[in-house]
Amino acid sequence: MTEEVQKHSVHTLVFRSLKRTHDMFLSEQGITPERDTKSDELKRKIKLSDEYGLVKDLPKEGQKKSHGSVIEPYKDGMWQENGSSIQGTHPYPSGPGVQLSDGTMMQSDPSQTGQMEMVAYDKNRNKDVPAGASMHDIRAHHDKSDPSKAIVSIGNQQALVPKKAMTMPKPIWHPPWKLYRVISGHLGWVRCIDVEPGNQWFVTGAADRVIKIWDLASGTLKLSLTGHVSTVRGVKVSQRQPYLFSCGEDKMVRCWDLEYNKTIRHYHGHLSAVYSMDLHPTIDVLLTCGRDGSARVWDIRTKACVHTLVGHNNTVAEVRCQAAEPQVITGSHDCTIRLWDLAMGRSRVTLTNHKRSVRALSLHPKLYTFASASPDNIKQWKFPNGDFVQNLSGHNAIVNALASNADGVLVSGADNGSMFFWDWKTGYNFQRVQAAAQPGSIDSESGIFSMTFDRSGSRLLATEADKTIKIYKEDESATEETHPINWRPDIVKKKRY
Repeated sequence: MTEEVQKHSVHTLVFRSLKRTHDMFLSEQGITPERDTKSDELKRKIKLSDEYGLVKDLPKEGQKKSHGSVIEPYKDGMWQENGSSIQGTHPYPSGPGVQLSDGTMMQSDPSQTGQMEMVAYDKNRNKDVPAGASMHDIRAHHDKSDPSKAIVSIGNQQALVPKKAMTMPKPIWHPPWKLYRVISGHLGWVRCIDVEPGNQWFVTGAADRVIKIWDLASGTLKLSLTGHVSTVRGVKVSQRQPYLFSCGEDKMVRCWDLEYNKTIRHYHGHLSAVYSMDLHPTIDVLLTCGRDGSARVWDIRTKACVHTLVGHNNTVAEVRCQAAEPQVITGSHDCTIRLWDLAMGRSRVTLTNHKRSVRALSLHPKLYTFASASPDNIKQWKFPNGDFVQNLSGHNAIVNALASNADGVLVSGADNGSMFFWDWKTGYNFQRVQAAAQPGSIDSESGIFSMTFDRSGSRLLATEADKTIKIYKEDESATEETHPINWRPDIVKKKRY
């Protein structure tokens, strides 16, 4: 006959377990365990080997100097003797109109820049650390010059390497931008804008089928041009002739003579709406793109279609042109960006990093780089091969427009009326602006369709869905004390795409 087990609550059982544990260890509670010398010594050896193993065995000062223990610096003329002169990854494009300056050397001409840096490095090494220097000399020189470096052994040789991981450089301070003028006059969404080369006036095109020319200084209307039978989606002012080019959803591409204020040429060929256009800066070539999935290259004088750039399998939303190779860049709703060889009329690089439609492109005025905008991210790229530079994350909306100036300010404008201002080099978002819809408009009409800086880069012009053009300028009263950079250095996590 089995004895019946008495049942207790969980609370009682837990309490009894705690009491037994307490009684067991109460007598030894105040006694610290004895130190195990063998374990301590083993721990010190492991830590020494793990953290200081590369530098703990250094040659003594009195020993004979060994050439194998240090990296011997190059002497004058050794570059030619070895036959290993530094070559860039690609030749710099020979297109006309490219002007190199101090600000563009870093990304403009990699071959030349690499050689200059290596020569400067070579001179510094020859001057500061003598050939065949001992490890003691290198350590002494290192302690004086750069405390952020450590000496590391690599095989038989030793070198200085950074102690810390690379951190994001501090962004340049930019003054905040503020709205100072609102221009109204169009009767529909204002879809496109361009500033003339003299910086005296600018031109806009809208859904009311009218092209309007405005005085930039006063904001007054100077001229209205009619002729399109549907929404005007692109306008461009020529830098060499008194011509204005326009395109629209009526499949038409027109050339206007601004001396007579009338159309003098039509460019026929697009099978559907034309969404964007650009002029080549050095040759008389016009580029257009649209909903038929192609970009077309037109000879301005003869009206002939020189090339039809096919390859995108959806609407081509944006086309940009530059003097250097690649001369044509397109962004499409098929989520790709293509860099085109203008002479051959075919694609040379296809960038597939974006996951959503690419609706906007912006070329930096000085650097050999460009940016692309998509609802997933704004990405920066380096020419000529489209090497990925960095992501600009945070503008979570359908970005319709990008604009950049020579001061390193990149602006993105979206469907919901938000404008983000970025520092080009670091990708730091230093300002966010929510555009206010014009009185009488509903909130959904606060979208931004296109943006551009004037020729001086000091004024930003944005066209919006509330039928207005808004002009922004830098706040002259702002300083680094009143508007500090809210920034902290993060470890750079290099993204592959």
